[in-house]
Amino acid sequence: MAYWLMKSEPSAYAWQTFVKDGKTGWTGVRNHQANNNMKAMKVGDQAFFYHSNEERAVVGIMKIIGAWELDPSDEGKRFGMVTVAPVRAVKTPVTLAAIKAAKALQDMVFIRQSRLSVSPVTAAEWKVIEAMGK
Repeated sequence: MAYWLMKSEPSAYAWQTFVKDGKTGWTGVRNHQANNNMKAMKVGDQAFFYHSNEERAVVGIMKIIGAWELDPSDEGKRFGMVTVAPVRAVKTPVTLAAIKAAKALQDMVFIRQSRLSVSPVTAAEWKVIEAMGK
């Protein structure tokens, strides 16, 4: 199983809406590297749901339930989406400041390429963030 971090602005699509919906297609990604990261995802992989901009925190854990397919909102038919479902909220949101302060997370792609909306997370990084959220 692989691990990921996926960003959403809470004003556009919040964790609470995601939980209410029960699943969603992760659409609207228009960065080639983020798109390639979604292409690498497998059903059963897990991802952190990160509220960007307003809150800047990991707020939940989701699982990949549908592999990469073309994003119907992309008229150019170059970018794709995966289908995700909520697993659980984290007990304590893990803020960007806390992630940056954790020595074990200094090399995270999420920190080094902060504008990337979909990024890989190593198993070791996953364990650290998951523990921070309990």
